[in-house]
Amino acid sequence: QVQLVDAGGGSVQAGGSLRLSCSASGRTFSRYGMGWFRQAPGKEREFVAAINWSGDSTYYAAFVKGRFTISRDNAKNTVYLQMNSLKPEDTAVYYCAARSPWGGNYNYSNQYNYWGQGTQVTVSS
Repeated sequence: QVQLVDAGGGSVQAGGSLRLSCSASGRTFSRYGMGWFRQAPGKEREFVAAINWSGDSTYYAAFVKGRFTISRDNAKNTVYLQMNSLKPEDTAVYYCAARSPWGGNYNYSNQYNYWGQGTQVTVSS
Protein backbone atom coordinates (compact mmCIF):
# COMPACT_ATOMS: atom_id res chain seq x y z
CA GLN A 1 0.00 0.00 0.00
CA VAL A 2 1.27 3.46 -0.92
CA GLN A 3 -0.26 6.77 0.11
CA LEU A 4 0.56 9.82 -1.98
CA VAL A 5 0.26 13.47 -0.99
CA ASP A 6 0.49 16.11 -3.70
CA ALA A 7 1.62 19.64 -2.90
CA GLY A 8 3.05 22.77 -4.48
CA GLY A 9 0.21 24.01 -6.61
CA GLY A 10 -0.82 27.64 -6.73
CA SER A 11 -1.57 30.62 -8.93
CA VAL A 12 1.04 32.13 -11.21
CA GLN A 13 1.16 34.38 -14.22
CA ALA A 14 1.97 33.07 -17.66
CA GLY A 15 5.69 32.49 -18.01
CA GLY A 16 6.09 31.69 -14.34
CA SER A 17 7.22 28.52 -12.62
CA LEU A 18 5.99 26.10 -10.00
CA ARG A 19 7.43 22.94 -8.51
CA LEU A 20 5.00 20.24 -7.52
CA SER A 21 5.95 17.51 -5.09
CA CYS A 22 4.43 14.17 -4.28
CA SER A 23 5.39 12.51 -1.02
CA ALA A 24 4.85 8.80 -0.60
CA SER A 25 4.42 6.73 2.51
CA GLY A 26 5.92 3.30 2.94
CA ARG A 27 9.34 1.77 2.54
CA THR A 28 8.85 0.47 -0.98
CA PHE A 29 8.68 3.78 -2.85
CA SER A 30 11.74 2.92 -4.93
CA ARG A 31 9.87 -0.05 -6.42
CA TYR A 32 7.27 2.20 -8.01
CA GLY A 33 7.31 4.06 -11.24
CA MET A 34 5.67 7.45 -10.89
CA GLY A 35 3.56 9.61 -13.13
CA TRP A 36 1.97 13.02 -13.20
CA PHE A 37 -1.42 13.56 -14.79
CA ARG A 38 -3.66 16.59 -14.98
CA GLN A 39 -7.34 17.29 -15.41
CA ALA A 40 -8.82 20.59 -16.51
CA PRO A 41 -12.50 21.43 -15.97
CA GLY A 42 -14.67 19.63 -18.47
CA LYS A 43 -11.76 17.61 -19.84
CA GLU A 44 -10.47 14.11 -19.36
CA ARG A 45 -7.45 13.36 -17.24
CA GLU A 46 -4.31 13.47 -19.36
CA PHE A 47 -0.76 12.26 -19.04
CA VAL A 48 1.93 14.83 -18.28
CA ALA A 49 5.14 13.01 -17.35
CA ALA A 50 6.48 9.75 -15.92
CA ILE A 51 9.66 8.42 -14.40
CA ASN A 52 10.80 4.87 -13.81
CA TRP A 53 11.68 3.40 -10.42
CA SER A 54 15.35 4.35 -10.56
CA GLY A 55 14.89 7.77 -12.13
CA ASP A 56 17.08 7.10 -15.15
CA SER A 57 14.20 7.06 -17.63
CA THR A 58 11.71 9.88 -18.05
CA TYR A 59 8.81 10.41 -20.41
CA TYR A 60 6.82 13.49 -21.31
CA ALA A 61 3.69 14.50 -23.14
CA ALA A 62 4.51 16.47 -26.24
CA PHE A 63 2.84 19.60 -24.95
CA VAL A 64 5.18 19.88 -21.90
CA LYS A 65 8.46 18.74 -23.38
CA GLY A 66 11.18 21.26 -22.77
CA ARG A 67 9.12 23.10 -20.15
CA PHE A 68 8.49 20.49 -17.43
CA THR A 69 10.96 18.19 -15.71
CA ILE A 70 10.09 15.16 -13.63
CA SER A 71 12.54 13.86 -11.05
CA ARG A 72 12.58 11.76 -7.93
CA ASP A 73 14.48 11.38 -4.69
CA ASN A 74 14.06 7.85 -3.42
CA ALA A 75 15.80 8.70 -0.16
CA LYS A 76 13.02 11.21 0.52
CA ASN A 77 10.19 9.15 -0.99
CA THR A 78 9.33 12.11 -3.18
CA VAL A 79 8.76 12.80 -6.84
CA TYR A 80 8.84 16.30 -8.28
CA LEU A 81 7.46 18.10 -11.30
CA GLN A 82 9.30 21.32 -12.11
CA MET A 83 7.09 23.42 -14.36
CA ASN A 84 8.60 26.36 -16.22
CA SER A 85 7.24 28.71 -18.87
CA LEU A 86 3.71 28.02 -17.70
CA LYS A 87 0.82 28.81 -20.01
CA PRO A 88 -2.86 29.45 -19.23
CA GLU A 89 -3.67 26.12 -20.87
CA ASP A 90 -1.62 24.39 -18.17
CA THR A 91 -4.35 25.30 -15.68
CA ALA A 92 -5.63 22.06 -14.15
CA VAL A 93 -5.62 19.86 -11.10
CA TYR A 94 -2.38 17.89 -11.12
CA TYR A 95 -2.23 14.36 -9.72
CA CYS A 96 0.71 12.12 -9.02
CA ALA A 97 0.33 8.40 -9.37
CA ALA A 98 2.33 5.28 -8.62
CA ARG A 99 2.52 1.94 -10.35
CA SER A 100 4.30 -1.33 -9.85
CA PRO A 101 5.65 -3.08 -11.73
CA TRP A 102 6.97 -0.50 -14.18
CA GLY A 103 6.38 -1.14 -17.84
CA GLY A 104 4.87 0.21 -21.00
CA ASN A 105 1.71 2.25 -21.41
CA TYR A 106 3.01 4.69 -18.79
CA ASN A 107 0.75 7.35 -20.30
CA TYR A 108 -2.43 5.44 -19.48
CA SER A 109 -4.00 6.36 -16.14
CA ASN A 110 -5.46 2.87 -15.71
CA GLN A 111 -1.91 1.48 -15.41
CA TYR A 112 -1.40 3.21 -12.07
CA ASN A 113 -2.33 1.66 -8.75
CA TYR A 114 -2.27 4.63 -6.39
CA TRP A 115 -3.17 8.31 -6.71
CA GLY A 116 -2.60 11.51 -4.81
CA GLN A 117 -5.42 13.85 -3.93
CA GLY A 118 -4.43 16.44 -6.52
CA THR A 119 -3.13 19.99 -6.35
CA GLN A 120 -4.58 22.95 -8.25
CA VAL A 121 -2.41 24.89 -10.69
CA THR A 122 -3.84 28.11 -12.10
CA VAL A 123 -2.00 30.13 -14.72
CA SER A 124 -3.31 33.56 -15.61
CA SER A 125 -2.55 35.47 -18.79
